[in-house]
Amino acid sequence: MKTTINWTGDASFRATTGSGHDIQMDGPPDHGGQNQGARPMEMMLVGLGGCTSFDVMSILHKSRQDVTDCRAEIEAERADTVPSVFTRIHIHFHVTGNNLKEKQVERAIRLSAEHYCSASIMLEKAGVEITHEYTIHNG
Repeated sequence: MKTTINWTGDASFRATTGSGHDIQMDGPPDHGGQNQGARPMEMMLVGLGGCTSFDVMSILHKSRQDVTDCRAEIEAERADTVPSVFTRIHIHFHVTGNNLKEKQVERAIRLSAEHYCSASIMLEKAGVEITHEYTIHNG
């Protein structure tokens, strides 16, 4: 896996992923940025959310659950001192589908958190407390 980060001026950077996708990152105006892209720490949450959501959907599909939508809302707390590392992250899954089995949704989230999501497991090993919650919606 490979990524290249190029400075584009002020506090702005463009990341190019190994798969050929560009992502703009920028700092807030009070830190020299122009708010033209996501903050790097936001990108870490995006990576975590994408990783665990991919796992959860894959597991639910393999268990033949009729999922029509899945949304992960992620909230994080950071340390007040430098470095401002994540200290707590809470992930709330909203899973929508037809006749979804609660045990299957709970199992998919647990398996992602404990066995499959590399981002989640890596952050927990670094001391970040990660909690999960889910709501099942019919439809």
